Amino acid sequence: MMGFLWFWLVAIMIVGYVVLDGFDLGVGVLHMFLVRTEAERKAALASIGPVWDGNEVWLLAGGGTLYFAFPLLYASAFSGFYLPLMIVLWLLVLRGVSLELRNHLDMGVWRSLLDGVFGFSSALLTIFFGAALANVLRGVPLNADGYFFLPLWTNWQPGVAPGILDWYTVIGGLVAFTALTLHGALWLSLKTSGDLEQRARNVVSPLWLILVSLTVVSLFATIAVRPASLDNYFNYPFTFAIPAGVVASLAALWLWNRKGQPLKAFLASSLYLFFMLAGACWGLYPTLLPATTGAANDITLTRAISGPHTLAVGLAWWIFGMALAVGYVVFVYSRFKGKVDAHAGGH
Repeated sequence: MMGFLWFWLVAIMIVGYVVLDGFDLGVGVLHMFLVRTEAERKAALASIGPVWDGNEVWLLAGGGTLYFAFPLLYASAFSGFYLPLMIVLWLLVLRGVSLELRNHLDMGVWRSLLDGVFGFSSALLTIFFGAALANVLRGVPLNADGYFFLPLWTNWQPGVAPGILDWYTVIGGLVAFTALTLHGALWLSLKTSGDLEQRARNVVSPLWLILVSLTVVSLFATIAVRPASLDNYFNYPFTFAIPAGVVASLAALWLWNRKGQPLKAFLASSLYLFFMLAGACWGLYPTLLPATTGAANDITLTRAISGPHTLAVGLAWWIFGMALAVGYVVFVYSRFKGKVDAHAGGH
């Protein structure tokens, strides 16, 4: 029971990070080509200014929860995925530094450089996060001791000895890139005004069409690479409500955006991300990290979970910490209502 609970607590924290930090990553991507004036650029950045760094706390909290709840998974994943984790770390650093320094260097050439770094790092982060999830779904070449190593790529095939990048993980990266860019466009249409708001709303429809196509492609690709991901759905048919939720959220997103109701469209996009990640987690359960070298090497829930005392104490502190985090999120977003004012000054 505790294993089931902690599995979904970690999953919820990952979903929270993707939904909250996903839109400001999407704004970073759109920041490269959607804005046309300095005032619009300031408006785009101001739309995420009060929340972007707080959103990243969920990523740290998820890693910390993984550390004490599933130490074997943490040790194995953080050693085997060392190269992509270092890339992600540097992209997060570059993104934060470029966003902060832009407000302190009032020089055209430096601002252009920092804007490029911010957009480039945001785009690569969306792709790497999607590829990371695809790596977990596909499986990694785990040894009997629970460790593995992945090069950046091998032969681009998801076989016994794959790389971080292959045709399947590239599809995962493209799904994440499109979904989070769309998420960011809906956020801009919600938080900005004027021509920028209209352009953000106009870009939603083409992104939606691409996302629908990529979602279908990723579904069939996942079934081809990991047929066992359907087992839980057939064993518990009521859980087909998850893919139904994906379809319903995509339909609602298109409908509400067409009706000019950005808040409802943004919430529908959040539900799409939730159902996609929940579906991926359910397709894995109770395996945490599949092995391409044979099911005997899989890192499973029972194999990776901490002792009952650790989990009981951790649950008490988790509830306390999450109460603080949720309270902070509610407070910040409640104070950050309405459209941003690009001419108000400040951060």
